[in-house]
Amino acid sequence: QVQYVESGGGLVQPGGSLRLSCAASGFTFRYHHMAWYRQAPGKEREWVAGINSRDDTSYADSVKGRFTISRDNAKQTMYLQMNSLKAEDTAVYYCRRRDWINDVWGQGTQVTVSS
Repeated sequence: QVQYVESGGGLVQPGGSLRLSCAASGFTFRYHHMAWYRQAPGKEREWVAGINSRDDTSYADSVKGRFTISRDNAKQTMYLQMNSLKAEDTAVYYCRRRDWINDVWGQGTQVTVSS
């Protein structure tokens, strides 16, 4: 059974940093293109960053240069290092396979950027 457990969110001031983790289970993690998504209040969920099985990374323009995605295949865990956080980064952050149609969603982790 596929499962994602996101963690590491919290309240941070503008300009601060957070590191999110995504623990995945129920499939062979190293074979898959993984991604982070986020959903802000009143908005649709959007893609934030991705990392494929070759460790090639890609980012939404809104986070490029501030966020870094990485993965540890041995731990079946993906990370998102978020620096220079802005109020507009406030959202619930989720992880998921990007190459699997109708994959499940985890519970997400709340990130709130506010002074």
